[in-house]
Amino acid sequence: MVSLTNRRSVMTLFSGQCDPYSHQIRLVLAIKGVPADIVEVDPETKPEDLLDLNPYGTLPTLVERDLVLYQADVIMEFLDERFPHPPLLPVYPVARANSRTITHRMRQDWYGHYETINLAVNAKEVTVARKQLSESLLSSAPLFSKKPFFMSDEFSLLDCYLAPLLWRLPSLEISLPESADVIYDYAERIFKIPAFQSSLTELERELR
Repeated sequence: MVSLTNRRSVMTLFSGQCDPYSHQIRLVLAIKGVPADIVEVDPETKPEDLLDLNPYGTLPTLVERDLVLYQADVIMEFLDERFPHPPLLPVYPVARANSRTITHRMRQDWYGHYETINLAVNAKEVTVARKQLSESLLSSAPLFSKKPFFMSDEFSLLDCYLAPLLWRLPSLEISLPESADVIYDYAERIFKIPAFQSSLTELERELR
């Protein structure tokens, strides 16, 4: 493992072309202007380098010299600490804890439904997951109107976490009602940010 990482003088991200968790990392890198060698990986034919570096062979996987990270939340927080400008996490401990709690809930609830929609073989499960994701987003609509960004006055890690999911709603066959306009308005503001546009792969551009 050490010899492989030492060969990489530039930060390397093993990234799925349509994987939302890889998209989260690409967005953080773009927001911070961090150069990285992005290796697009086909999940069906993973390169030996990735399997040697990451015992689980999961995406995304970030490599910087002797450091190998392979969990999206951990990677995002590492990048925010490693490259502190612009900051994406709150400065104060209580606010940081609240931010981590929100990302955990998004991961368990919204991304949990996303994974069910993509992985379930039972059509009924997919239909239920679409309904649950739509209803959960809709019930959270007031949170999108209180601040310029998601629950924050500044662009934050929460936006990096959430935006890749919202980008994928059309491909999930999810269309929110008119009462969710505030969510669409938020999403369009984020999607227009140059860093978001540069974080997209060609396959991701085709999702909308």
